[in-house]
Amino acid sequence: MVEAMQTHGIKFKDKFGYALGDMGGLFTFSLIAAFLNMFYTDVLGISAGKITVLMIVARVWDAINDPMWGSFVDSRKPTRFGRFRPYILWASFPMAVAAFLMFFKVPGLSENQYLIYAYITYIFYGMMYTGVNIPYGSLASTITDDEIERSSLSMWRSIGAGFGGLPAQILLPLVVYSEIATADGSTVKVLDPTKLSIAVGILAALSVFVFLSHFKLTKERVQLPPTQKQGDFNVLKTVKVLLRNKPFIVLCIISMLLICFQMYTQTIYNYLFKSYYEKPGLYSVVTICTYLPMAMFLPVMGKLVRRFGKKEICGVGLAFSAVVNILMYLAGFTSIAQNPMIFLVLLFFSGAGQTFLVLEVWALVMDVIDYQEFLSGRREEGTSYSFYSFTRKLGQTIAGAGASAALGLIGYNGKLAVQPTEVLPKLYTLATLVPAIILMIMFVLTAFCYKLSKGEIEKFHAEMAKKDEA
Repeated sequence: MVEAMQTHGIKFKDKFGYALGDMGGLFTFSLIAAFLNMFYTDVLGISAGKITVLMIVARVWDAINDPMWGSFVDSRKPTRFGRFRPYILWASFPMAVAAFLMFFKVPGLSENQYLIYAYITYIFYGMMYTGVNIPYGSLASTITDDEIERSSLSMWRSIGAGFGGLPAQILLPLVVYSEIATADGSTVKVLDPTKLSIAVGILAALSVFVFLSHFKLTKERVQLPPTQKQGDFNVLKTVKVLLRNKPFIVLCIISMLLICFQMYTQTIYNYLFKSYYEKPGLYSVVTICTYLPMAMFLPVMGKLVRRFGKKEICGVGLAFSAVVNILMYLAGFTSIAQNPMIFLVLLFFSGAGQTFLVLEVWALVMDVIDYQEFLSGRREEGTSYSFYSFTRKLGQTIAGAGASAALGLIGYNGKLAVQPTEVLPKLYTLATLVPAIILMIMFVLTAFCYKLSKGEIEKFHAEMAKKDEA
């Protein structure tokens, strides 16, 4: 009974504290999807093609940096504060500094100098975010080993992420734009670098305080298996088992597409409301339409998981969301598309379908990490999560580079206050058809390729319990 209490039985404090970890990270990370592309094109004057190359170079470095950091964390002996919590706290300080520098415009530089500055600050931020996010993602599986409690932690993490993204998605669009006069005497709103830098600085400072609170409120309960010796860690053996872990690989692809979908739509919707609807302030409502369904489903999510299973409800939700996005695309052939309110209503229903995967994805991650332990007999969350984190960064890159390339393809020019008329319908297509395709692929992978159904999870957990008893 004592051992059981050590590995589960979490309280509200644990859930709230765990949610704060993603809130602190999203305070700055959500700024990338919402404003970085526009900051580079409209403020620093960097071309879309050069931004695409920057994203690719950063991911090449992440392919080295992420597994290296995850392996380092796994190879270290636990401290008196735990295996993962100290790294989260220590890396949060330089991450805040990197976030501010990434959105700071140094006066008087040439376009090439701005590009070099962008390389340095963007890659520096990515490394610091890795320093925080890999131990944070690994932490959940050490807080509790109970499946329902882990599902609850996943929901709380999503709540924390939602609140962490609110400033970038709702508050900042209302305060970081300034009006300028055009050649014909009219006025348009453009991104103000000074206002943006001040806002980012405030959010970066707040993130450090939030991470400190996260550190104090969380507790690591699940220890390493008694037979596992810290000194015999071998990253090559771990990777070999990961490659045999098919649910892990499929979930990595699903999560890559999920972050790609989220960051791509955040970026393109910003351009859509600025140029197509000419109402950039309405971009704030996008987040409300996306996360309001999450609040509605939270009270019943635990019951749905118990009754149907995580994989099952996520698949149904993705299918529904894909259909809604197809309807949004078809609306572009009618005058309905010109009404932003109708677009937002459809966005609400799309968000309702996405809610299940968004709330449960971190519980799915803990399932595949448990399955990794089932295959290898070792707990190596840091290495496993580092590879998972890297695939999510690939999704971020595909979204950032893809959005930049797509904008360049349709003829978007960040140096123009008003875009040419022929660009606008193409912009609407980018905002609707591409998300529909991504959602459909995610549905197919979840429903037909991800094999850890409710029954399969119960089966291998029972076998793990027998091994523990032996």
